[in-house]
Amino acid sequence: MFLTFEDRRSDSPFIERVWRSHSAGGGVFQSIAESNLELVVTRLPGLTRVTLRGPVTAPSMVDCPPNGQWFAIRFRLGTYLPRMPTGLLMNHNSLDLPLTADDRFWFEGAAWEIPTFENAEIFVQRLARHGAIACDPAVDAAISGDRQALTLRSVQRHFLRATGMTQSQLQQIQRARFAVDLLRSGSSVLDVVHDAGYFDQAHLTRSLRHLTGQTPMKILRKEVQLSFLYKTIQPPQL
Repeated sequence: MFLTFEDRRSDSPFIERVWRSHSAGGGVFQSIAESNLELVVTRLPGLTRVTLRGPVTAPSMVDCPPNGQWFAIRFRLGTYLPRMPTGLLMNHNSLDLPLTADDRFWFEGAAWEIPTFENAEIFVQRLARHGAIACDPAVDAAISGDRQALTLRSVQRHFLRATGMTQSQLQQIQRARFAVDLLRSGSSVLDVVHDAGYFDQAHLTRSLRHLTGQTPMKILRKEVQLSFLYKTIQPPQL
């Protein structure tokens, strides 16, 4: 595999995980569906880019250049941009933020120092104080099963505003990513059907083809380089 990944969890109320990657050589990888908003820093020879990237609901093949370095802040579900609906960034409608001559970038009327793997929490805390990001507690409450304070219509409205997708779409993506992690860890297809909550093997296969572009057997055999993955717990049924 030509892409290597490193990641860590975060104790920030706005960040789910921080990850970085390096490409030892060029190649093509399978980008799979993902549900989180991310800020991504790309560094290639002669090029730096800071990008806001939204959730993705379908897989795609991506050309990866050699000698590249990527760093990303993956925001927690419920973290959103108050002045930019997450839906506008969905499905590769990413936004490259303008850079300054001193290696900063413009966002929400201010020039920000490009964050690093080590100082991501400090950077995001500053974004929050500036009002550039916010957290919708209704999303977290709904995911954890606490919906007493909101009607179903209110929950749906909060989900769409903060995540750009419905609860059903979110659950399907998280379950597929959980299944991929199980397969790559060596679990059998039948065990994954049971552990990830699919009806049967055909249901698993349809879901993974739709959301990852791969069949369970191809994932099990690790035939294709996949985009960033990490060990997850079984997602709740929303």
